[in-house]
Amino acid sequence: MTDRFEAIVIGGSAGAMKALTTLLPALPADCKIPVIVVLHLHPLQDRYFLEHYSTLSALHVKEADEKETIQAGTIYFAPPNYHLLVENNKTFSFSIDEKVNYSRPSIDVLFESAANAYGVRLAGILLTGANNDGAEGLLYIKKKGGLVIVQDPQSAESPYMPSAALQTVEADFVLDLDGIGQWLADLTMIRKHNR
Repeated sequence: MTDRFEAIVIGGSAGAMKALTTLLPALPADCKIPVIVVLHLHPLQDRYFLEHYSTLSALHVKEADEKETIQAGTIYFAPPNYHLLVENNKTFSFSIDEKVNYSRPSIDVLFESAANAYGVRLAGILLTGANNDGAEGLLYIKKKGGLVIVQDPQSAESPYMPSAALQTVEADFVLDLDGIGQWLADLTMIRKHNR
């Protein structure tokens, strides 16, 4: 079943930047799945964190660009102060619409648009955070037949966001960071053996 995915979306807030230092190195260099990330960033957030993640990951790490075609084996981050959406033709678009759950970029906005684009071929991962952004997005991914992973609230630096998600949607997996990292690594191995 895990060889079916064409994209992975990840969302998080408080504590998520640190959590990604565990997850991103789990993705091997031959990973063919694009990973799209929304973090709740300050509007004036500098881009140093992208350089930092580039040193940790074997994959190409970059900020998403408007109308960019989504490429396999790339980790994309939403730019500060813009909603990031996935269009049905697998390109990105930006929006400066109102904040959702007090956030722009919003996890829900990314998750819902990606679910429309990828359907059953999408996996959504929600990490630590301090509000309920992402819960409705995960529910929408589930309704579209995608797979839902939530960080175990007991392992989260800020348990509110994963707890809110678990009250909203029945997750396929509830895992700590090491477990999510192992799932990501196993996903790539399964794809490699099924080619």
